[in-house]
Amino acid sequence: MTTPASPSPAAALEVTDEDSAASAKPGTPKGTESRSPGRLAWTRFKRDRTGVISGFVVIFFFVIGIFAPLIAKVYGKDPYTTYGQNDPTLLNDFGFPAKPNGGIGGDFWFGIDPQLGRDVFTFLLYGIRNSLLIATATTLLVAFFGVVIGITAGYLGGRTDYFVGRIIDILLAFPQMLFFIGFFPVLLTILVAPDEATPVWLTVTSLILIMTVFGWAPIARLLRGEVLALREREFVEASKVTGASPARIIFKELLPNLWTPILIQATLALPMYVTTEAGLAFVGVGLSDPTPDWGVMVQNASKYYQDDITYMLFPGLSMVIFVIAFNLLGDSVRDALDPKAGR
Repeated sequence: MTTPASPSPAAALEVTDEDSAASAKPGTPKGTESRSPGRLAWTRFKRDRTGVISGFVVIFFFVIGIFAPLIAKVYGKDPYTTYGQNDPTLLNDFGFPAKPNGGIGGDFWFGIDPQLGRDVFTFLLYGIRNSLLIATATTLLVAFFGVVIGITAGYLGGRTDYFVGRIIDILLAFPQMLFFIGFFPVLLTILVAPDEATPVWLTVTSLILIMTVFGWAPIARLLRGEVLALREREFVEASKVTGASPARIIFKELLPNLWTPILIQATLALPMYVTTEAGLAFVGVGLSDPTPDWGVMVQNASKYYQDDITYMLFPGLSMVIFVIAFNLLGDSVRDALDPKAGR
């Protein structure tokens, strides 16, 4: 009886190498096995040319908004001085810029506004600054309260989840814009005496608070559904078995799995609040002249666009560019964070 010959060491080594090569996943790029999800998402985002360009456009708007006072100082003008009233040669007999194209020239890069003759360039700079301040603060507060309420309702469940769910349903069904228009003047009347002027800081604070009260519901509803699914997963049950506290489970187990929807919702919410705030200013609710604001500029320009189209052009075009760029950025962030996007 013959016994089978044992394989030689060289043959065994070849078999081992073949098994290792066969066990490797086909089509997996080298070096991706040890890379974190964040680095993979960043790599996918950098390959998206539309997202990169949109990111630079958004950064540009935030930079000029932050440094608006410095730019205005170097430029030598401010948004409040009525240059047309101080120099009668800048306006014609009908109150419109005497020079063509809205008075655009070396002294006034974007021209001057009709009737008062204020510098459009610096008014736009400060308008961008104020609009982005309100929209950014609202987005941060909405994201914070939406995350806290949504995760809490989804994790606790029971009566808490039912109660929060009904509040979310009411807020989502509420006509928010009509409420803003109707309730905001009433709120300011309660806070400020009729014979006193409303401070700008109070108007800004009230706008942020009202939009936050009605804005946290969508992200809270989304995260509530995500948490309801995650809390039944094995890793959460394992943490409960080991005696982890609810706070540790939320911050260590649930929250790291929710960053993707949080970031996506935030990037989509900010341009929405820019247009909402501008729309409120346009209809006379919120910031008003002479406070610089995107909506205030569009409101003023709508009175004179037939005779001075350039005054409408600059605030309208800049707002459209920013909103489109931020929406494209939000889409690129969503695609980069989605693992299926790179396949």
